[in-house]
Amino acid sequence: MAFDGIVTKCIVSELNKSIINSKVNKIFEPTKNDIMLGLYGSGINYCLHICINPTTCRINLTTHTKPNPISAPNFCMLLRKHLIGAKIVYIASFDLDRIVEIDFECLNEFNDKVIKKMYIEIMGSCSNIILTNNNNIIIDAIRHISCNREIMPAREYNIPKTMKNSLLNIDSFEEFNNIISSINTDAPLDKKIADSFNGLCRPFIQYVLDKNNNNLENSFQYIKNIINNIDSLECIDNKNDYVVDISNKISENLKVNFFIDDFYYNKETDNAFIGFRNDILKIVLSQLKKCTKKLDNINNKLNECSKMDEYKLFGELITSNLYRLKENVDSAVLENYYDNNKPIVVPMDKSISPNKNAEKYFKKYNKLKNTLEIVSSQKKDTQKELNYIESIVYSIENARTIPDLEDVFDEISDNIIPATKKIKNKKDNKINSNNNPLKFEINGFTVLVGKNNRQNDELTLKIASKDDYWFHTQSIHGSHVVLKTEGKEVDDNTLYECAKLAAKNSKAKLSSNVPVDYTLIKYVKKPSSAKPGMVVYTNYKTLYV
Repeated sequence: MAFDGIVTKCIVSELNKSIINSKVNKIFEPTKNDIMLGLYGSGINYCLHICINPTTCRINLTTHTKPNPISAPNFCMLLRKHLIGAKIVYIASFDLDRIVEIDFECLNEFNDKVIKKMYIEIMGSCSNIILTNNNNIIIDAIRHISCNREIMPAREYNIPKTMKNSLLNIDSFEEFNNIISSINTDAPLDKKIADSFNGLCRPFIQYVLDKNNNNLENSFQYIKNIINNIDSLECIDNKNDYVVDISNKISENLKVNFFIDDFYYNKETDNAFIGFRNDILKIVLSQLKKCTKKLDNINNKLNECSKMDEYKLFGELITSNLYRLKENVDSAVLENYYDNNKPIVVPMDKSISPNKNAEKYFKKYNKLKNTLEIVSSQKKDTQKELNYIESIVYSIENARTIPDLEDVFDEISDNIIPATKKIKNKKDNKINSNNNPLKFEINGFTVLVGKNNRQNDELTLKIASKDDYWFHTQSIHGSHVVLKTEGKEVDDNTLYECAKLAAKNSKAKLSSNVPVDYTLIKYVKKPSSAKPGMVVYTNYKTLYV
């Protein structure tokens, strides 16, 4: 559901009951779309969040923190100059418009009390925050251009006009029905109502129509009843969204505010997670593509090297038959003394002598011999790199929270992408202290599961003891799983359950028969200069789960 006029009016009603006469003691701007006002009143601290992001625009009290930038943006500094120490004396919305006015009582440079107004326009991509004086002369706005409107300092602020009708001015169903009937389109009923009346969004209208079996008159009365009982509304979950309705429960303070706060916080967190994951995945997949292309080129060179023995043979046969070869010939049929003197056709370059042809073949042979040695080493290194990048892709796909992704990004910042291509500043090289391995209880034993390569290293090489058991899917990317024994004997069923956990936390989690190797931690080693998460192990057994 959009943050529509009814929700706006309900939020304003709750704000009037809680933050009137509160003083502004903090102001910060965490992003270009957010303003946070720290308030104190009646012994309680509040934080008023104003968001003008097109998809999540709203105003509400919040309990969720956002980082305060080291350097405050210009609009934030202006608000601090005018509003720090000011007292909120008035909050109102206009009709069912999504426009909120907040009046602040503050002192001017002569210590006289003056009123300054903040207008919050919650209108999707046209959202804005405007600060004016008591005469509605604009002091400044967070956006100077908003939907073809110029909002510049020293000009008079005018509330945007709407061409829609207001339900607050309509008391009879007949008038309501006449307005809808005048729309000559085949649009659905919920769209006709939303297009005709201000402050009503389509999900809310559809909810009311469904609840009243599409009876238009009953739906009209239902909406009017909701509008007339703004102080008694609550938010209700509705198909991964929400709608407002009259509450049957005992009225709670700020219930709509905090529902809106949690709903949009979770929505923003999900959007931030998806965006961050896609950014990282784009970089890693680009590196994966380059690595795959490099491996293809190496394989092509290796195919060329397969001809080097043939070039050596041609050179030797020409050298041993120089006395009988003629000049200026395209080829020669010679006996292959390595294969019972079977005749073989040897291509020749007629522009040079037979002796020069032999030298040419030996030169090709030596070049390919050296190439084989180099590209064989390159192939081994490239396959290791490719295997490592694939493990990073698994870690990204397995991530569930932003801290999980931050761990992965810190890892690839050190091991894959150059510093010039970082998509955010890396704070440090340590494991996120608040992002620990997964923890499970199996038959009285503690089992830990790493969520990415760095956690796998931390878990296997630092957290685990030498007598703990270590599990990993055989030749399949997955998490390191450690069974903490604490000196106790482990039964077969526990080992099997841990192996199932290792299979579940691997790329083979959808397979029906997965080989899982297990051994004691003391047999797991990390080779020198190995990539994060890469280990070797011995003395292992395999379970199929």
